[in-house]
Amino acid sequence: MDSLAETWVYLSASPLFHLTLTLVAFQAASWLFERGGRSPFLNPVLGAVLIVVAVLVLTGTDYGTYFQGAQFVHFLLGPATVALAVPLYRQWHRVRRSALAITVSLLCGSLTAILTAVAVTRLMGGSEALLASVAPKSVTAPVAMAIAEQLGGLPSLTAVLVIVTGIFGAMFGPMLLNLLGIRDWQARGLAMGTASHGIGTARALQVNETAGAFSGLAMGLNAVATALLLPLLWALLVRFGLV
Repeated sequence: MDSLAETWVYLSASPLFHLTLTLVAFQAASWLFERGGRSPFLNPVLGAVLIVVAVLVLTGTDYGTYFQGAQFVHFLLGPATVALAVPLYRQWHRVRRSALAITVSLLCGSLTAILTAVAVTRLMGGSEALLASVAPKSVTAPVAMAIAEQLGGLPSLTAVLVIVTGIFGAMFGPMLLNLLGIRDWQARGLAMGTASHGIGTARALQVNETAGAFSGLAMGLNAVATALLLPLLWALLVRFGLV
């Protein structure tokens, strides 16, 4: 038992252990996703998060220690995002033909995501800091955290809300689009990318390449649109005493 305890202490402090934990957790969640008929309720990202969190809680491991190993996966987020340009390039002829529709839909989607989040939080009695944290929830995490900090929000809370929004969108977005009768893959991709950023885009890519390409485009453009629009909207809301 003493030998096992010493081995565990060594492994738990090793970045390699937490890197392996992350990869194994995602593989296990992906296996369950496939065995479950690709049900949106078995989203691999959600499953991997739950597994990792459970192990960290049970072992009493703090996030800083875990991230020493997980940072290697985190580093790959940049190349993975850039790689979204590949399916987008393949669909570029469709993007050019739909430039006006894409612009209008992105502006409407960005404004809707911001205003509905602020309105619901306000109606529920949220503080100004909470409002600032919730407003950029539909944007990819690095941009959302920077916007929240600029507005006086809590970047750490915003990061959690971004992840929850992405998982929620990936789980229920396709079902909602089906209920609304939206069959066009371009429109479905734009909706998923605008509302659910990277996690929604990953889900769109699993279903259809065209949807994935337009979702990746929407994710990037929505980050730019929100970064430009939200500070202006926030100033107006403050001016009229709405936050």
